[in-house]
Amino acid sequence: MTNQDTIIALSTPPGSGAIGVIRLSGPDAIALVNSVFYGKDLEEQDSHTLHFGLIKDGGQIVDEVVAGLFVAPKSYTKENVVEISCHGSNYIIQQIINLLISRGARAAKPGEFTLRAFLNGAFDLSQAEAVADLIASNSKASHDVAMQQMRGGFANELKALREQLIHFASMIELELDFAEEDVEFANREQLRNLVTRINHVLSRLISSFELGNVIKNGVPIVIAGKPNVGKSTLLNALLNEERAIVSDIAGTTRDTIEDELTIGGIVFRFIDTAGIRDTADVIEALGVERTLEKMKQAKLIIYMADAAQSTDEIEEQVRGLAKLEIPYLILLNKADLLSPQKKEELARLQVVFISAKEKLGIDELKETLLEQVNLHHINTSETLVTNIRHVEALKQTENALHRVLENVDNPVTSDFLAMDIKQALHYLGEITGTVTTDDLLENIFTKFCIGK
Repeated sequence: MTNQDTIIALSTPPGSGAIGVIRLSGPDAIALVNSVFYGKDLEEQDSHTLHFGLIKDGGQIVDEVVAGLFVAPKSYTKENVVEISCHGSNYIIQQIINLLISRGARAAKPGEFTLRAFLNGAFDLSQAEAVADLIASNSKASHDVAMQQMRGGFANELKALREQLIHFASMIELELDFAEEDVEFANREQLRNLVTRINHVLSRLISSFELGNVIKNGVPIVIAGKPNVGKSTLLNALLNEERAIVSDIAGTTRDTIEDELTIGGIVFRFIDTAGIRDTADVIEALGVERTLEKMKQAKLIIYMADAAQSTDEIEEQVRGLAKLEIPYLILLNKADLLSPQKKEELARLQVVFISAKEKLGIDELKETLLEQVNLHHINTSETLVTNIRHVEALKQTENALHRVLENVDNPVTSDFLAMDIKQALHYLGEITGTVTTDDLLENIFTKFCIGK
């Protein structure tokens, strides 16, 4: 990997708009732009300044632009960076990019700007990954968690753990140098206490992944029930748009339909499913099978019944739901058609009464959903693990430290202790980027958008 070339990419979304922002980073970024910029001499200007001028290709004016200068190391990548704000015409944007490529710039790869920031020490790998999470955040909670990680909350916690382990690793390495004299520089009881404390922190971080993953990717909620009870009507009412086809014909929904809605700062992924029933229709049967699969993956199941169903039938369905061992909520649709006596009879089943068609009880349902998933009182300032790569590395660290404890309790030679502590340090280092491989970096940064 080399940072000696200068890269270029569009940093705003592709497509026509009021403006487009083209970013360059590298040692020659300012000089390259200066060679086609007609205004002030950019190479003579201070960092963090804006300059109006023309971009020309020979004698041809391409556009009027504003060039923003960020002189190394005071930039996102810690290299010379120029951001050209031009009119958001696809033609203009491509003309400027092609012109600067012809002058020596290279088209950036996905995530290459952030990769350079990481390689140049602007932040560690976990913070770099948080940049992608921040861009993808679609709720207050996911934004807050990504911002907390990007600001170094997670990285600082791991740094403290590594520093303590490194101290003991160095003491044990010292013992190996004096192996013939049988001396002990690392107090085993202090090591046991340290590893126990670290494992407590690791356990908390690993446990936080379930919550962190839900905040990052949304709460998956399956809307299930028999055909024609109003599942698709409910989805439309929640989203306030005609997202799913509604029909009096049973079995209209043959496949799952998914959409997202933010409630109280939390993203909910609602999944409308095919009605559950025995059917000879092959396509509908596949839909029912997918419904059952989605129900097993859900954080919460909204199970819909309607006013026409008997109390005994609804009770039987509730017993079937309980066997899945997944939280569920019973909705009784068409509640506006219920007699007061029937409503009182069904209330003991702790059902939520709604009318999806008339949009009655929808706001109350949203409040109930927040209470059911218990996410509206979360503290996003606490460290939450949201990345599967991180949680796997934490588990590997925990396993290595369990071996350290076993070896302390069943005395072994210092070299075995040193090996297990080094393994723990290795896995912690993989999270922050202290330990990396080209394959790991490529896997992470190619998932970024081009221009970031």
